[in-house]
Amino acid sequence: MRTVFLDYETVRNGDDSLDPSAIDEAVGGVEYYDDSEDAQIADRIGTAQIVLLNKVKLPRAHLFAAPDLKLIALAATGTDNIDLEAAKERGIGVCNVRGYCTASVAQHAWSLILSLTQHLSGWQRLAIDGSWARGEFNELAYPIRELAGRTLGIVGWGELGRAVAKAAEAFGMRVIVCNRPGAAPVDGRVSLDELLATADVVSLHCPSTPATRGMIGARELARMKPDALLINTARGALVDSAALARALKEHRLGGAGIDVLPVEPPTEGEPLIDPSIPNLIVTPHIAWAAFEARQRCLDEMAANIRDFLDGGRRGRVV
Repeated sequence: MRTVFLDYETVRNGDDSLDPSAIDEAVGGVEYYDDSEDAQIADRIGTAQIVLLNKVKLPRAHLFAAPDLKLIALAATGTDNIDLEAAKERGIGVCNVRGYCTASVAQHAWSLILSLTQHLSGWQRLAIDGSWARGEFNELAYPIRELAGRTLGIVGWGELGRAVAKAAEAFGMRVIVCNRPGAAPVDGRVSLDELLATADVVSLHCPSTPATRGMIGARELARMKPDALLINTARGALVDSAALARALKEHRLGGAGIDVLPVEPPTEGEPLIDPSIPNLIVTPHIAWAAFEARQRCLDEMAANIRDFLDGGRRGRVV
């Protein structure tokens, strides 16, 4: 079956030690493209039966212009870049990969939590700009708090939320979980309002849905403790960027670690791409990108493809 990978470089990232052989073996060979501009997509998928991709967008027009297309295999969990309704109409299978980057994302979330709690960037600056050598700094310039005894609030109790919560045990933190907006209440969980008012660290791990988009806005940020941290390694649309920027600039929040933005790459005017905002770390959606996670992703894609060819529905969202 003719198979094309439209943006392999977004997974490979120049790393030749990454091994896609399981995918090649599943389909008998793949045409790999580093990336694909929108104008190139129709030609590249026109006679393909299987399309592999990570971030490339396949809207309705592209799906209806590829008459032989049978399967779209995503190198990701999110499916926002695929017109799923059009895929259903066309009878095109769509599968994603889940759980492949759990360790990587949890590690990144904790890197953000620890960096912000310890004020690592501030202390590093004092160490290398000459302040330390000259004795011209305050040893208490950046207040450090112990995490033991503090509360971690998890919004989104899936595999990723559980992994971040498990690591909190090693720091002696208490974990609370809220009922996700739009979902049925669950015994033992608190409301989002209660979680925001109680938690010292709030970590988001839910998908972007009509019920969760904008779930953390000015009102919600105002409910948080003034020294609390907000961590978002889930989806940028969950947080009102402008409201978060204001809260940080006005010192109404202790800090924020953000790996995702509403529009990626960010466009001009994105409020959080402002180096003057204090106690903010923004990373370019790389929480998932550990080498081991990327290899696991390719292997999971291969397993999805093999199962599809055998008539199964492994990893299927359509």
